[in-house]
Formats: sequence, C-alpha cells, structure tokens
Amino acid sequence: MEKILVVDDEKSMNEVLRILLEAEGFNVTSAFSGKEAINLLNAHHFDLIITDIKMPGADGFDVLKAAKETDPETIVVMITAFGTNEDAIEAMKQGAYDYINKPFKNDEIRIVINRALEKKRLRKEIEILREQIRTSYRLENIIGKSPNMQALLHSIPKIAQNNSNVLITGESGSGKELVARAIHNLSPRAKKRFVAINCATLPEGLLESELFGYMKGAFTGASTNKEGLFEVANEGSILLDEIAEMPITLQAKLLRVIETGTFRRLGSTSDITVDVRIIAATNRNLKAEIEKGNFREDLFYRLNVIPVHIPPLRERKEDIPLLIEHFLRKNKAERVRFSPEAMKMMINYEWKGNVRELENVIERIVLLLEREIILPEDIPPEVRDYRHFPQGLPELTHQGVDLDAILESIEKNYLRRALELTSGVKTDAARLLNISFRSLRHRLSKYSIDENSNELS
Repeated sequence: MEKILVVDDEKSMNEVLRILLEAEGFNVTSAFSGKEAINLLNAHHFDLIITDIKMPGADGFDVLKAAKETDPETIVVMITAFGTNEDAIEAMKQGAYDYINKPFKNDEIRIVINRALEKKRLRKEIEILREQIRTSYRLENIIGKSPNMQALLHSIPKIAQNNSNVLITGESGSGKELVARAIHNLSPRAKKRFVAINCATLPEGLLESELFGYMKGAFTGASTNKEGLFEVANEGSILLDEIAEMPITLQAKLLRVIETGTFRRLGSTSDITVDVRIIAATNRNLKAEIEKGNFREDLFYRLNVIPVHIPPLRERKEDIPLLIEHFLRKNKAERVRFSPEAMKMMINYEWKGNVRELENVIERIVLLLEREIILPEDIPPEVRDYRHFPQGLPELTHQGVDLDAILESIEKNYLRRALELTSGVKTDAARLLNISFRSLRHRLSKYSIDENSNELS
C-alpha cells in the first residue's frame, strides 16, 4: 500500500480526505499543521503528500520544500480554498505535482491521486529495469534475463579464462560479435588486440592476403610488405565471422595455423609463429555444410572446441523489454515509455533480424516520436500488423470447415520451417518437431516435400 500524508489544519477536511483515501486502499497519516507534517517527513517515508497551502506557522510551501529536500521523488498535491494564479504557478515551480481548489469533488481528488501514483509506479518500474540492465541481466553490451541468456552470461567468464577455440552459432543480428568481444575482454588476452574479419565480404584472394599478409612483389600491386591479421592479433584474439563462407582451399591454410601455430605470408618462404585465440562465428549449420562438401570436417572439430549458441530473439521474448529500455537509453530517450498495447506488439513480433532489427526499429520510432509515450500508431506497420504463424485459420461456423485440409496445411508449414531452420539436416529437423527420423521421412514423402529445396514439388 502506498503511504499518503494528509496535511490540513481544518480537522473536518483532514478527516474527509483520510476516509476517502483509505477507502481507495491507501495507508493514510494525518497531520494538522505544517510543523507536524515536517516532523513526520523527517521520521517517515511517504509516497504522496496532500497539503493545504494556507496554514498558521509553517504553510503548504514549507511542507513542499521539506518533502522535496527529504525525497525529490515524493509527489506533492497542493489544495486551498483561497488560491490565486500566483500561488498555483509558484507551487508548480517548486515541484508540486498538481494544484486543486476547494471545494473539490471526490472523483477529482481520486483521479489526481491515482494518476500521480501510477506515474510514480512507472518511474519505479523503469528504474528497476535500468538496475537489472546494469547488474545481473547484462555483461558488457549483452543483455538478457531469460534462462538461456542467463546461462550464456554465466558461461562467458568461464569460457574467457580458457584458451581453447570457440565456435559461436546464431542467426544474423543475434549478437555473435558482442559475445566474441566479451570473451576476449574478460580473458587474460584482454590487453592485446581483438581483430574481427567477415569472411563473407571478401573474395578468396583478398581474404587470404588480409589474414596472412604478403611480401613485396607477391602479386601485381604488392609494393610493400604487409602484415596479416594473424600477426596483428598475436597474443590476442581473432574473430572469423561467417566462417562458413570461407573457401574450402583457404580452410586448409587456416587448419595449418590451428595445428602448428605457423603460417606464411603470400610470396614468402619463411614461417611466422603466432599465438592467437580463434573465435569463429556463423549463422549456418556447419554439420549440414560438411555433408554438402562445403566445409572441412577436421576444421569444424578444431574450431568447435567450445560451442556457444545464441538463441534467436523470438525464443527469449522476456528479454525484449530489457533490450528496449537499453536502446531507448542509447538513443537518449530515457523518459520515453511504451504503452501496454505498443509493448505487446513489440513482444509478439517474430524479429527475424533479431536484436539488430529491434535496435533499428527503436531508433526509427524515437526519431519520429513527438511525445514521451509510444502508442500502437507509432509502431512500424510490419511490427504492428504482424500475425502469429500459422496465419489465416478459418473461423468455425455453421457452414463447417475442412479440418483435414487445415491440419495438413499446418503440418506442411512446420515441416518446411524445420528443414529451413536446420539447413536441411533431417535428423535435426526431426528433433525440433519431436518426432522420429523415420516419421519425418514418411511425412516428407506423404506431402511430396523436396528435402533439398524445402519447397513443395
């Protein structure tokens, strides 16, 4: 129960307010003078104060000043039977929440009090979220209170102290580089370089020269010697992002670095020895890539010494409010909050682009927002109008429905989605659907689903 202090030297008014507010469920204390109220403020905490302005001795402005000095978050509502515009302006300047003239209706005072306390509750909830972000629900810029993210957050410091290679898996936008940086920053290598390279952005020849460097004259345009990133990262860590995109011929050279700790620059005949911790990351299923002949199995086992999986945002929806609060602060919009309806839309959305997509949406909303509350109409259409999978289930009416056709459609959708999530690896797809491998093959054959293209034939 919130605690309210009622201050009025008129005993009948004091009693009316006490009875009214206790009926609303509040814990009410009465003071019959400004001096008595100030003494109570020095000894007790109150969530809200209702004080008359005109009182002998210490008046309502003295009570307001004392309340704000004791706790700036205390809400103060001023009431008076002899109010002037000057009094109202002065009260608001000194931090009063509202100013009410006597006589007032009971509903009027109820509305003011409940709105004021609701605003305070929201501020407190936001502060709790901020504290959670600052402490147990974050590690560097990795945020989450869901069980799988808490497990990840707790494992990162242990992984960091180990010197083994790490393979981070997760969908695009899920935060793989953030996890890699956290592992480096918490490791004994933290004072050395952390180097990141995206294997998908460079052609094979350029990727090789970036990783291993080259000697002057090694190829046209090589006018000087150049260090490779493995040399730059010596005694530190290197992140090989999108490792599944690395050409198969270059994978063999990477395997040699892992096995021997040595490599050669392009155009050189001398080995260079390095001590580098390799952190690889991918959004693909490397076991499926091995089956397709796109990735070396021996390299996979060398990289996958410590596997780390980052769950997609749609599987940890309880983290969305925390992340939203973080991105609001990042966009200098700490005072902005979501209405319950708008927050529900954000939580229900699928977020295929994961945390990166959420961050972009928050940035867009804040940029266009003209107030401090986000309403459903402020949410981008693709988020606001999203409907859960499966869509379009027909309503059961007196005309009836074709239940077999509906169930068949749902089953086909889930089969295709399972194959999509596992990159066509049928054993993994069967596990996701909680059915046997034999049952999966039977269903794929039944619906003529092409296991390689994931489409209906």
